[in-house]
Amino acid sequence: MNLNISGHHLEVTPAIREYVTTKLERVTRHFDSVIDVGVILSVEKLNQKIEVTVHVRGKDIHVEAIDENLYAAIDLLADKLDRQVVKHKEKLMDHRGEALKHQAVAE
Repeated sequence: MNLNISGHHLEVTPAIREYVTTKLERVTRHFDSVIDVGVILSVEKLNQKIEVTVHVRGKDIHVEAIDENLYAAIDLLADKLDRQVVKHKEKLMDHRGEALKHQAVAE
């Protein structure tokens, strides 16, 4: 998994980088074929914004979260991303299961 973390109007400290990395490890536990992850941290007035684009086989998943506290925004984003990755994985499993059923009926 390639991880790219960048900051707009914000310095990405080692502590922030470590926190984001540990939160994104949950995604790889649920879905092991993650190819690339791009993280953008930014500040807009008093709000902290974090955006993540996860490139998995067959789809790009984009999630963003805004909060006054950067660490709270990262937590919120990790929860949203986790739900979307699990949903994508379930869709893949459903399609594969249906494809196998259709093959068995055709034979």
